[in-house]
Amino acid sequence: MLVLPLLALLAACQPSPRPINYGEDACHFCRMTVVDQQHAAQAVTDKGKVFVFDAAECLVNYRLAHPKQEYAYLLVNDYQQPGVLMPAKESSFLISEAIPSPMGANLSAFESQEKAQQVQAAKGGEIYQWDALPNALHP
Repeated sequence: MLVLPLLALLAACQPSPRPINYGEDACHFCRMTVVDQQHAAQAVTDKGKVFVFDAAECLVNYRLAHPKQEYAYLLVNDYQQPGVLMPAKESSFLISEAIPSPMGANLSAFESQEKAQQVQAAKGGEIYQWDALPNALHP
């Protein structure tokens, strides 16, 4: 009998993402209200603290400002599926002036390199992977 409450308690302590409250949540980095469902992002620390960002570039900049923080999740919105969060490290990113993002970096995330390439063919720009974004945004 004591095992079930203990398991429930352990499950409740596991870090996990939460839905973004568009139009209500404020970006943890720039303090703007998060409204854009194509560009928002989220970080969940290894201790379960959730940080919401209005743009993937704010997530990148927050990580640069806090290099020692450990994360259970780094998530970005899929440009082609607004409101759908996906793992940042598995995503491909397009920087294209034809697709403005909330903070002006023109950075959009895609679930695959192929999908990013399809949009790149129509809109131009350069494709990056997660680890290359700090240098792409701050050359």
